[in-house]
Amino acid sequence: MKRLILLTLFLALCQTMSFAQPANGGTRRPPPAFVKMRAAKADEESTLYNKVEYRIPMRDGIHLYCAVYVPKTADGHSPILMQRSPYGSGPYGADKFRPFPGSHKFIENKYVFAFEDVRGKYESDGQFMDVRPEDGAKEHPNDIDESTDTYDTIDYLIKNVPGNNGSVGIFGISYPGFYTACAGINSHPALKAISPQAPVSEWFKGDDFHHNGAFFVEDAFNFYLWFGQERPLRTATPSPGPRVNRGINGEYDFFLSHMPLSKLSQDYMQNLVFWNQMMNHGTFDDFWQRRSSLAHLKDVHCAVMTVGGFFDAEDMYGALHVFQSMQQLNPSIDNTIVMGPWFHGGWAGGEGQTFGDIDFGQDPGAYYRDQVEFPFFDHYLRGAPKPDLPKALMFETGSNKWDRFDKWPPKVNHKNLYLQAEKGLAWSKPSQSGEAADSYVSDPTHPDSFTAEPIFDRPREYMIADQRFNESKSDVLTYETQPLKSDLTVAGPLQANLFVTTTGTDSDFVVKVIDVLPPDAPDNTIQGKTVKMSNYEMLLRGDIFRGKFRNSFTTPEAFTPGKVTPLNFTLNDVCHTFKAGHRIMVQVQSSWFPLVDINPNKFMDIYHAMPDDFQKATIQIVRSSKYPSHIDFGVLQAG
Repeated sequence: MKRLILLTLFLALCQTMSFAQPANGGTRRPPPAFVKMRAAKADEESTLYNKVEYRIPMRDGIHLYCAVYVPKTADGHSPILMQRSPYGSGPYGADKFRPFPGSHKFIENKYVFAFEDVRGKYESDGQFMDVRPEDGAKEHPNDIDESTDTYDTIDYLIKNVPGNNGSVGIFGISYPGFYTACAGINSHPALKAISPQAPVSEWFKGDDFHHNGAFFVEDAFNFYLWFGQERPLRTATPSPGPRVNRGINGEYDFFLSHMPLSKLSQDYMQNLVFWNQMMNHGTFDDFWQRRSSLAHLKDVHCAVMTVGGFFDAEDMYGALHVFQSMQQLNPSIDNTIVMGPWFHGGWAGGEGQTFGDIDFGQDPGAYYRDQVEFPFFDHYLRGAPKPDLPKALMFETGSNKWDRFDKWPPKVNHKNLYLQAEKGLAWSKPSQSGEAADSYVSDPTHPDSFTAEPIFDRPREYMIADQRFNESKSDVLTYETQPLKSDLTVAGPLQANLFVTTTGTDSDFVVKVIDVLPPDAPDNTIQGKTVKMSNYEMLLRGDIFRGKFRNSFTTPEAFTPGKVTPLNFTLNDVCHTFKAGHRIMVQVQSSWFPLVDINPNKFMDIYHAMPDDFQKATIQIVRSSKYPSHIDFGVLQAG
């Protein structure tokens, strides 16, 4: 999770100047080359730009801090490119400069850059609220939300920033992506284009801290230790939060020693408001429904380009669903989605040709910044020629090339890959009758680790990592096809359709779809290191579902012990070619620790479970002609 913070703060350049302390108490420092590059960029910008710090009045009387960098040669033709962030817009002081995000072409074409602290954070006034609800109708002229704060900010900037041309664009990654999406609601007339990038959109079903109702405890704990500290007064340097010693054995042992969640909350999180709100809202109730931005993305009057990564561990769900909501609720606007082979914020800067052990054969980030992002904003903000962007620009992993689609998800042929006897996978239904099944024991005292090695920070690479470490586990079921005779290209969401039984009354289900490379796959050289790729099991997509929510996220239901029960859920989209000679693998398990908290195998409020609530359960995955467990693929091309 600390890598999330580092990427947000540095690679994505989302507004702060200091490194967070890692959870084990050590000192995290940026790479020397990055520090040198950042300093050089800031020096360049200080020679080309003047900096002005504004305190911008909002309609309810509070003021927000905004740092604005104006080209020294601005002549009335400079658009404003803006970011709003809860992570700080420093460095603070009129003589202190920061490097600007995005393509260098923005600087070459004399863009104004504006960085604003959102309400209640750093140097802005007011009270901060996590994912502040966008409630639409305002009962009083002074009622506020993030869309009104953005509107008031834009109105002030175009009237007061020297040399601007009256056109504004907004972009931001992760939490700043949430503020970017909200900026489009009831858009200010001067707001011409927005780009929500890995935007936070829905914190119960798919983004960050919950996936399908399962609590991502490692990410939430590490984030809120740092981010959740109260800020009673304006400050450029808020409290970094307590430093928690993780011991010598890493995250797995630390979190296991502080389970259940009630113990973790008692030991560390009592004074963190939003953490305790999460602990008291364990279903998709009104608290979470109001904080989902997706239903509120209406009355958008600007162009939208949503950006995300196919290997983003935090907010891939947000990118896919913000695009869909923008399309459904604002069908007349220019609306595009771009998805590349990136981790969280990986398109914003740095080397993008490789991730983890995988080499994509090109730098998709540089292409995106110069050939996609800059032309998008330059058209809508300066009247440059309209870029030739499709509805969906998708990087096809496996074949390692960019694909263009006139809609997303694209038109596909749906094919089901069925779990078979002898741990096989095939496109035909299984022939076994009755309740033929494979089983394992889910033991809450020995949950499966989601990584092969002990960790002290949650690695972003788990989204694409080799899964061979799971094959010998008795509580992980592994199914595999024969080698493919020809290429198979799949696109769009994957649908897991399982038939399960349990001796308990609740359980989690992790489903992973894996690309298994052939024995003669050539080795990769990644950052000078040779990676053996023979029989490598690359995770393409994996996610978890908390079983009690199988019929409703608002009204959970217990399992009837021993009863065959359907469990269907959607895994995030892919655009991938399984090459000829590769095999497709599916793994099923019931824990993913410490990424996700531990299900006690008992139907209850897990956030307040006690140690004696946790029990072993025998899980069956049924794979018969009557109960054909399978994965639904959208197939673009099959040889």
